[in-house]
Amino acid sequence: MSKAKMKEAPSIDGSQPVKSLLVYARRERKFFVLIAIALLVTAVAYPYPNVAMWLGFMFAGYSAIANDSIQTIGTFIASNQKQKWYWLWLFIGLIFLVAIFTSWTMYDGDVSFQRLQSKGLSETPTEFGFLQIAAPIILLILTRLRIPVSTTFMLLTSFSGSLSTITGMFQKSLSGYFIAFTVSIAIWFLFAGPIKKLVKGTAHPAWTVFQWVTSGALWYLWIAQDAANIAVYLPRSLSLNEVLFFCAYVFAGLGLLFYLKGDKIQGIVNEKSDVTDVRSATLIDLVYAFILLWFTNLNTIPMSTTWVFIGLLAGREIGMKVSGFRNGPVKLKKTFRLIGKDIVYVTMGLFVSMILAISVNGNIRREVFAAVANWF
Repeated sequence: MSKAKMKEAPSIDGSQPVKSLLVYARRERKFFVLIAIALLVTAVAYPYPNVAMWLGFMFAGYSAIANDSIQTIGTFIASNQKQKWYWLWLFIGLIFLVAIFTSWTMYDGDVSFQRLQSKGLSETPTEFGFLQIAAPIILLILTRLRIPVSTTFMLLTSFSGSLSTITGMFQKSLSGYFIAFTVSIAIWFLFAGPIKKLVKGTAHPAWTVFQWVTSGALWYLWIAQDAANIAVYLPRSLSLNEVLFFCAYVFAGLGLLFYLKGDKIQGIVNEKSDVTDVRSATLIDLVYAFILLWFTNLNTIPMSTTWVFIGLLAGREIGMKVSGFRNGPVKLKKTFRLIGKDIVYVTMGLFVSMILAISVNGNIRREVFAAVANWF
Protein backbone atom coordinates (compact mmCIF):
# COMPACT_ATOMS: atom_id res chain seq x y z
CA MET A 1 0.00 0.00 0.00
CA SER A 2 1.31 3.46 -0.89
CA LYS A 3 2.16 6.02 1.81
CA ALA A 4 -0.50 8.36 0.43
CA LYS A 5 -3.18 5.74 0.96
CA MET A 6 -1.90 4.89 4.41
CA LYS A 7 -2.31 8.52 5.49
CA GLU A 8 -5.89 8.77 4.31
CA ALA A 9 -8.55 9.16 7.00
CA PRO A 10 -10.36 5.89 7.66
CA SER A 11 -13.85 5.77 6.24
CA ILE A 12 -16.46 5.38 8.94
CA ASP A 13 -19.02 3.16 7.23
CA GLY A 14 -21.60 0.67 8.37
CA SER A 15 -19.39 -2.42 7.93
CA GLN A 16 -16.72 -1.74 10.52
CA PRO A 17 -17.78 1.40 12.43
CA VAL A 18 -16.09 0.48 15.72
CA LYS A 19 -12.78 -0.36 14.08
CA SER A 20 -12.89 2.81 11.98
CA LEU A 21 -13.60 4.96 15.04
CA LEU A 22 -10.72 3.36 16.93
CA VAL A 23 -8.36 4.00 14.03
CA TYR A 24 -9.54 7.61 13.84
CA ALA A 25 -9.15 8.10 17.61
CA ARG A 26 -5.64 6.64 17.51
CA ARG A 27 -4.65 8.91 14.63
CA GLU A 28 -6.03 11.99 16.41
CA ARG A 29 -4.92 11.04 19.92
CA LYS A 30 -2.63 14.07 20.36
CA PHE A 31 -5.50 16.40 19.48
CA PHE A 32 -7.87 14.71 21.93
CA VAL A 33 -5.24 14.83 24.68
CA LEU A 34 -4.98 18.61 24.15
CA ILE A 35 -8.77 18.89 24.27
CA ALA A 36 -8.87 16.94 27.55
CA ILE A 37 -6.23 19.22 29.06
CA ALA A 38 -8.13 22.31 27.88
CA LEU A 39 -11.36 21.05 29.48
CA LEU A 40 -9.53 20.29 32.72
CA VAL A 41 -8.01 23.77 32.81
CA THR A 42 -11.45 25.25 32.11
CA ALA A 43 -12.99 23.32 35.00
CA VAL A 44 -10.38 24.76 37.36
CA ALA A 45 -10.36 28.34 36.05
CA TYR A 46 -13.97 29.25 35.20
CA PRO A 47 -14.98 30.33 38.76
CA TYR A 48 -12.35 33.09 38.66
CA PRO A 49 -13.62 35.81 36.27
CA ASN A 50 -10.29 37.62 35.73
CA VAL A 51 -8.66 34.35 34.70
CA ALA A 52 -11.66 32.89 32.91
CA MET A 53 -12.14 35.87 30.58
CA TRP A 54 -8.62 35.58 29.18
CA LEU A 55 -8.75 31.81 29.02
CA GLY A 56 -12.03 32.00 27.09
CA PHE A 57 -10.54 34.61 24.79
CA MET A 58 -7.48 32.44 24.07
CA PHE A 59 -9.61 29.41 23.24
CA ALA A 60 -11.98 31.52 21.11
CA GLY A 61 -9.15 33.45 19.45
CA TYR A 62 -7.85 30.37 17.68
CA SER A 63 -11.00 28.26 17.33
CA ALA A 64 -13.12 31.04 15.80
CA ILE A 65 -10.56 31.96 13.16
CA ALA A 66 -9.66 28.32 12.47
CA ASN A 67 -13.31 27.47 11.77
CA ASP A 68 -14.05 30.67 9.87
CA SER A 69 -10.86 30.50 7.81
CA ILE A 70 -12.83 28.71 5.08
CA GLN A 71 -14.85 31.86 4.39
CA THR A 72 -12.23 34.57 4.40
CA ILE A 73 -8.80 33.10 3.77
CA GLY A 74 -9.81 29.63 2.55
CA THR A 75 -9.79 30.54 -1.13
CA PHE A 76 -6.66 32.66 -0.50
CA ILE A 77 -4.85 29.59 0.87
CA ALA A 78 -6.21 27.27 -1.84
CA SER A 79 -5.10 29.49 -4.71
CA ASN A 80 -1.69 30.37 -3.23
CA GLN A 81 -0.40 26.92 -2.40
CA LYS A 82 2.89 27.61 -4.17
CA GLN A 83 3.59 30.65 -2.01
CA LYS A 84 5.55 30.43 1.24
CA TRP A 85 3.14 30.20 4.15
CA TYR A 86 4.85 32.95 6.12
CA TRP A 87 4.29 35.59 3.39
CA LEU A 88 0.59 34.78 3.40
CA TRP A 89 0.59 34.96 7.21
CA LEU A 90 2.35 38.33 7.37
CA PHE A 91 -0.04 39.84 4.82
CA ILE A 92 -3.19 38.65 6.56
CA GLY A 93 -1.74 39.28 10.02
CA LEU A 94 -0.86 42.90 9.30
CA ILE A 95 -4.37 43.57 8.01
CA PHE A 96 -5.72 42.09 11.24
CA LEU A 97 -3.57 44.47 13.28
CA VAL A 98 -4.70 47.47 11.22
CA ALA A 99 -8.38 46.50 11.60
CA ILE A 100 -8.23 45.93 15.36
CA PHE A 101 -6.33 49.13 16.10
CA THR A 102 -8.71 51.06 13.84
CA SER A 103 -11.70 49.86 15.86
CA TRP A 104 -9.87 50.31 19.18
CA THR A 105 -9.03 53.93 18.27
CA MET A 106 -12.37 54.89 16.75
CA TYR A 107 -14.64 53.29 19.36
CA ASP A 108 -12.92 54.09 22.65
CA GLY A 109 -11.19 50.77 23.26
CA ASP A 110 -13.84 48.57 21.62
CA VAL A 111 -12.24 46.09 19.20
CA SER A 112 -15.52 44.66 17.91
CA PHE A 113 -16.51 47.56 15.60
CA GLN A 114 -19.46 48.11 18.00
CA ARG A 115 -20.93 44.66 17.27
CA LEU A 116 -21.03 44.08 21.04
CA GLN A 117 -23.10 47.21 21.60
CA SER A 118 -26.24 45.30 20.62
CA LYS A 119 -28.86 44.86 23.30
CA GLY A 120 -27.94 41.98 25.57
CA LEU A 121 -24.23 41.96 24.67
CA SER A 122 -23.08 45.42 25.74
CA GLU A 123 -22.19 44.52 29.34
CA THR A 124 -18.77 43.12 30.25
CA PRO A 125 -19.21 39.61 31.73
CA THR A 126 -18.60 39.54 35.48
CA GLU A 127 -18.92 35.77 35.92
CA PHE A 128 -18.63 32.74 33.68
CA GLY A 129 -20.13 29.29 33.45
CA PHE A 130 -18.10 26.23 32.53
CA LEU A 131 -19.87 25.84 29.18
CA GLN A 132 -19.22 29.46 28.22
CA ILE A 133 -15.47 28.85 28.44
CA ALA A 134 -15.80 25.36 26.96
CA ALA A 135 -17.80 26.57 23.91
CA PRO A 136 -14.70 27.41 21.83
CA ILE A 137 -13.23 24.01 22.75
CA ILE A 138 -16.35 22.37 21.35
CA LEU A 139 -15.87 24.58 18.29
CA LEU A 140 -12.32 23.25 17.92
CA ILE A 141 -13.64 19.68 17.89
CA LEU A 142 -16.21 20.52 15.23
CA THR A 143 -13.51 22.27 13.20
CA ARG A 144 -11.32 19.17 13.42
CA LEU A 145 -14.24 17.18 12.03
CA ARG A 146 -14.47 19.64 9.10
CA ILE A 147 -17.87 20.93 10.23
CA PRO A 148 -18.39 24.62 9.28
CA VAL A 149 -20.52 25.83 12.18
CA SER A 150 -21.35 29.45 12.91
CA THR A 151 -18.90 30.87 15.43
CA THR A 152 -21.29 33.80 15.95
CA PHE A 153 -24.01 31.51 17.29
CA MET A 154 -21.61 29.18 19.06
CA LEU A 155 -19.80 31.90 21.00
CA LEU A 156 -22.26 34.80 21.37
CA THR A 157 -25.56 33.12 22.24
CA SER A 158 -24.45 32.03 25.71
CA PHE A 159 -23.63 35.66 26.56
CA SER A 160 -26.80 37.18 25.15
CA GLY A 161 -29.06 38.88 27.68
CA SER A 162 -32.28 38.28 25.76
CA LEU A 163 -33.79 35.89 23.26
CA SER A 164 -34.58 38.82 20.96
CA THR A 165 -30.85 39.38 20.41
CA ILE A 166 -30.42 35.78 19.27
CA THR A 167 -33.53 36.08 17.09
CA GLY A 168 -32.10 39.21 15.47
CA MET A 169 -28.80 37.43 14.77
CA PHE A 170 -30.66 34.47 13.30
CA GLN A 171 -32.85 36.62 11.02
CA LYS A 172 -29.89 38.61 9.77
CA SER A 173 -27.83 35.45 9.18
CA LEU A 174 -30.66 33.67 7.38
CA SER A 175 -31.23 36.65 5.11
CA GLY A 176 -27.47 36.70 4.49
CA TYR A 177 -27.55 33.08 3.35
CA PHE A 178 -30.41 33.61 0.89
CA ILE A 179 -29.05 36.89 -0.46
CA ALA A 180 -25.63 35.33 -1.05
CA PHE A 181 -27.25 32.22 -2.55
CA THR A 182 -29.42 34.23 -4.94
CA VAL A 183 -26.74 36.72 -5.96
CA SER A 184 -24.16 34.01 -6.66
CA ILE A 185 -26.59 31.94 -8.74
CA ALA A 186 -27.38 35.03 -10.82
CA ILE A 187 -23.73 35.99 -11.33
CA TRP A 188 -22.39 32.53 -12.23
CA PHE A 189 -25.45 31.73 -14.38
CA LEU A 190 -25.83 35.00 -16.29
CA PHE A 191 -22.11 35.59 -16.78
CA ALA A 192 -21.06 31.99 -17.30
CA GLY A 193 -19.63 32.69 -20.77
CA PRO A 194 -17.43 35.66 -19.82
CA ILE A 195 -16.32 33.90 -16.62
CA LYS A 196 -15.37 30.78 -18.59
CA LYS A 197 -13.23 32.85 -20.94
CA LEU A 198 -11.78 34.78 -18.03
CA VAL A 199 -10.46 31.68 -16.25
CA LYS A 200 -9.18 29.98 -19.40
CA GLY A 201 -5.46 29.48 -19.92
CA THR A 202 -2.65 30.71 -17.70
CA ALA A 203 -3.51 33.57 -15.36
CA HIS A 204 -1.73 36.89 -15.86
CA PRO A 205 0.51 37.81 -12.88
CA ALA A 206 -1.72 40.84 -12.29
CA TRP A 207 -4.44 38.47 -11.12
CA THR A 208 -2.33 37.50 -8.13
CA VAL A 209 -2.01 41.14 -7.10
CA PHE A 210 -5.76 41.68 -7.59
CA GLN A 211 -6.54 38.60 -5.53
CA TRP A 212 -4.33 39.69 -2.65
CA VAL A 213 -6.01 43.10 -2.60
CA THR A 214 -9.48 41.53 -2.75
CA SER A 215 -8.66 38.95 -0.07
CA GLY A 216 -7.25 41.69 2.15
CA ALA A 217 -10.42 43.76 1.83
CA LEU A 218 -12.58 40.70 2.52
CA TRP A 219 -10.51 39.80 5.56
CA TYR A 220 -10.89 43.34 6.94
CA LEU A 221 -14.67 43.18 6.50
CA TRP A 222 -14.79 39.79 8.19
CA ILE A 223 -12.92 41.19 11.19
CA ALA A 224 -15.42 44.06 11.36
CA GLN A 225 -18.21 41.46 11.61
CA ASP A 226 -16.67 38.65 13.64
CA ALA A 227 -14.08 40.16 15.97
CA ALA A 228 -16.99 40.30 18.42
CA ASN A 229 -16.91 36.50 18.64
CA ILE A 230 -13.43 36.69 20.16
CA ALA A 231 -13.83 39.88 22.19
CA VAL A 232 -17.12 38.84 23.87
CA TYR A 233 -15.16 37.38 26.80
CA LEU A 234 -13.26 40.60 27.47
CA PRO A 235 -14.02 44.09 28.79
CA ARG A 236 -15.90 46.17 26.26
CA SER A 237 -13.12 48.76 26.40
CA LEU A 238 -9.56 47.40 26.36
CA SER A 239 -6.49 49.16 27.72
CA LEU A 240 -3.35 49.49 25.60
CA ASN A 241 -1.68 46.48 27.26
CA GLU A 242 -4.84 44.42 26.83
CA VAL A 243 -5.22 45.22 23.14
CA LEU A 244 -1.52 44.50 22.56
CA PHE A 245 -1.93 41.03 24.10
CA PHE A 246 -5.16 40.55 22.12
CA CYS A 247 -3.37 41.32 18.85
CA ALA A 248 -0.18 39.38 19.61
CA TYR A 249 -2.08 36.23 20.51
CA VAL A 250 -4.34 36.21 17.43
CA PHE A 251 -1.42 37.18 15.19
CA ALA A 252 0.51 34.11 16.43
CA GLY A 253 -2.59 31.93 15.99
CA LEU A 254 -2.88 33.05 12.37
CA GLY A 255 0.72 32.01 11.85
CA LEU A 256 -0.08 28.50 13.09
CA LEU A 257 -3.15 28.34 10.87
CA PHE A 258 -1.17 29.26 7.75
CA TYR A 259 1.61 26.85 8.70
CA LEU A 260 -1.05 24.10 8.79
CA LYS A 261 -2.43 25.35 5.43
CA GLY A 262 -5.90 25.92 6.86
CA ASP A 263 -5.92 22.59 8.74
CA LYS A 264 -8.86 20.14 8.36
CA ILE A 265 -11.61 22.69 7.67
CA GLN A 266 -9.83 23.78 4.48
CA GLY A 267 -11.26 20.69 2.80
CA ILE A 268 -14.69 22.37 2.69
CA VAL A 269 -13.26 24.90 0.23
CA ASN A 270 -11.00 22.51 -1.67
CA GLU A 271 -13.90 20.20 -2.58
CA LYS A 272 -15.67 23.02 -4.44
CA SER A 273 -15.12 23.65 -8.15
CA ASP A 274 -12.08 25.60 -9.41
CA VAL A 275 -11.19 27.34 -6.15
CA THR A 276 -7.47 26.74 -6.68
CA ASP A 277 -7.45 28.99 -9.76
CA VAL A 278 -6.45 32.51 -8.69
CA ARG A 279 -9.08 34.10 -10.96
CA SER A 280 -11.94 31.97 -9.62
CA ALA A 281 -10.80 32.58 -6.06
CA THR A 282 -10.68 36.33 -6.71
CA LEU A 283 -14.23 36.38 -8.09
CA ILE A 284 -15.53 34.47 -5.05
CA ASP A 285 -13.79 36.85 -2.65
CA LEU A 286 -14.95 39.92 -4.57
CA VAL A 287 -18.64 38.93 -4.50
CA TYR A 288 -18.39 37.88 -0.86
CA ALA A 289 -16.70 41.17 0.09
CA PHE A 290 -19.47 43.26 -1.47
CA ILE A 291 -22.15 41.22 0.33
CA LEU A 292 -20.35 41.63 3.67
CA LEU A 293 -19.86 45.34 3.02
CA TRP A 294 -23.61 45.75 2.59
CA PHE A 295 -24.38 43.88 5.81
CA THR A 296 -21.63 45.72 7.70
CA ASN A 297 -23.27 49.04 6.89
CA LEU A 298 -26.81 47.73 7.48
CA ASN A 299 -26.67 47.66 11.30
CA THR A 300 -24.45 46.55 14.17
CA ILE A 301 -26.34 43.33 14.95
CA PRO A 302 -23.86 40.41 14.84
CA MET A 303 -24.46 37.85 12.11
CA SER A 304 -23.11 34.52 10.96
CA THR A 305 -20.68 35.17 8.13
CA THR A 306 -20.38 31.39 7.83
CA TRP A 307 -23.99 31.22 6.65
CA VAL A 308 -23.31 33.93 4.07
CA PHE A 309 -20.27 32.10 2.73
CA ILE A 310 -22.00 28.70 2.60
CA GLY A 311 -24.85 30.36 0.68
CA LEU A 312 -22.37 31.96 -1.72
CA LEU A 313 -20.60 28.68 -2.51
CA ALA A 314 -23.91 26.83 -2.87
CA GLY A 315 -25.31 29.38 -5.32
CA ARG A 316 -22.07 29.42 -7.28
CA GLU A 317 -22.06 25.63 -7.67
CA ILE A 318 -25.66 25.62 -8.92
CA GLY A 319 -25.11 28.59 -11.23
CA MET A 320 -22.07 26.94 -12.79
CA LYS A 321 -23.80 23.62 -13.34
CA VAL A 322 -27.11 24.94 -14.67
CA SER A 323 -25.44 27.37 -17.04
CA GLY A 324 -23.55 24.54 -18.71
CA PHE A 325 -20.28 25.93 -17.43
CA ARG A 326 -18.89 22.44 -17.63
CA ASN A 327 -18.83 20.26 -20.74
CA GLY A 328 -21.33 17.46 -21.00
CA PRO A 329 -24.75 16.99 -19.41
CA VAL A 330 -25.69 18.88 -16.28
CA LYS A 331 -25.41 16.70 -13.17
CA LEU A 332 -26.73 18.28 -10.00
CA LYS A 333 -26.85 15.24 -7.72
CA LYS A 334 -23.34 15.74 -6.33
CA THR A 335 -23.87 19.50 -6.11
CA PHE A 336 -27.06 19.16 -4.07
CA ARG A 337 -25.36 16.57 -1.87
CA LEU A 338 -22.55 19.03 -1.05
CA ILE A 339 -25.04 21.84 -0.44
CA GLY A 340 -27.21 19.64 1.74
CA LYS A 341 -24.23 18.52 3.80
CA ASP A 342 -23.17 22.13 4.45
CA ILE A 343 -26.73 23.09 5.46
CA VAL A 344 -26.91 20.15 7.85
CA TYR A 345 -23.63 21.18 9.44
CA VAL A 346 -24.56 24.83 10.00
CA THR A 347 -27.96 23.75 11.33
CA MET A 348 -26.20 21.36 13.67
CA GLY A 349 -24.04 24.23 14.88
CA LEU A 350 -27.11 26.38 15.52
CA PHE A 351 -28.74 23.57 17.51
CA VAL A 352 -25.61 23.06 19.65
CA SER A 353 -25.37 26.84 20.19
CA MET A 354 -28.94 27.05 21.45
CA ILE A 355 -28.38 24.09 23.79
CA LEU A 356 -25.34 25.91 25.21
CA ALA A 357 -27.27 29.17 25.56
CA ILE A 358 -30.19 27.48 27.32
CA SER A 359 -27.84 25.55 29.61
CA VAL A 360 -25.70 28.53 30.62
CA ASN A 361 -27.95 31.56 30.44
CA GLY A 362 -30.85 31.75 32.89
CA ASN A 363 -32.56 34.61 31.04
CA ILE A 364 -32.51 32.74 27.74
CA ARG A 365 -33.71 29.56 29.43
CA ARG A 366 -36.72 31.31 30.98
CA GLU A 367 -37.63 33.06 27.71
CA VAL A 368 -37.37 29.85 25.69
CA PHE A 369 -39.48 27.88 28.17
CA ALA A 370 -42.07 30.70 28.24
CA ALA A 371 -42.20 30.76 24.44
CA VAL A 372 -42.66 26.99 24.30
CA ALA A 373 -45.40 27.16 26.93
CA ASN A 374 -47.22 29.88 24.99
CA TRP A 375 -46.89 27.86 21.80
CA PHE A 376 -48.75 24.95 23.34
